[in-house]
Amino acid sequence: MPHAQFHILTIFPEMFQGFLNESILKKAQGNGLIEITLHNIRDYSTNKHKKVDDTPYGGGAGMVFTPQPLFDCIEAIKKKTLEAPVIYLSPRGMRLTQVRAEKLNKKFDQFILICGHYEGIDQRVIDSLVDFELSIGDYVLSGGEIPAMVFVDVMSRLVPEVLGNAESHQEESFSKRLGRKKEYPHYTKPANFRGMKVPDVLLGGHHAEIEKWRREHLQ
Repeated sequence: MPHAQFHILTIFPEMFQGFLNESILKKAQGNGLIEITLHNIRDYSTNKHKKVDDTPYGGGAGMVFTPQPLFDCIEAIKKKTLEAPVIYLSPRGMRLTQVRAEKLNKKFDQFILICGHYEGIDQRVIDSLVDFELSIGDYVLSGGEIPAMVFVDVMSRLVPEVLGNAESHQEESFSKRLGRKKEYPHYTKPANFRGMKVPDVLLGGHHAEIEKWRREHLQ
């Protein structure tokens, strides 16, 4: 049984192929630590042309996701994942922060993510099925796929063993251990590159002094 499961509802499942098949996420899936399932919203449409959007009542530009495909898709997933919250990735949502991610990680191990498009999704889906809306920033994207990728990446890093070293995510930018501040600078070999030198304190091997320097250089 994976430590975390993600169900992603999208009309563009192809967008996730490179993202899911490289680097840490590929290894985590291969090791059975996380499970990511893509659900093509069009597969649930009862429209003969697999249409999932229509014009908004009241007029205006753009199109809106119709409720039927989303209701049927979410209800089908919920039969197997009763405890999974439904999250709509939206610029109207609460900001996704490291603190919020850690709280979600402690509370849930399954997530259902809705990737919107056009002008959004029918409000009845939000009112009836969505547990909360999340935003990755105060700007508008063409769809919810990129925010969904961000969410999966952030949450996967908190799953035990995904990063290999259990300490890895505990001393990063915005971690509790660093007082929610941005991480200190990092250096590697060579010690002198084009006249730019690594701070002497990092070369001395005095762990207390190194820790002091790092704390002083948090942002």
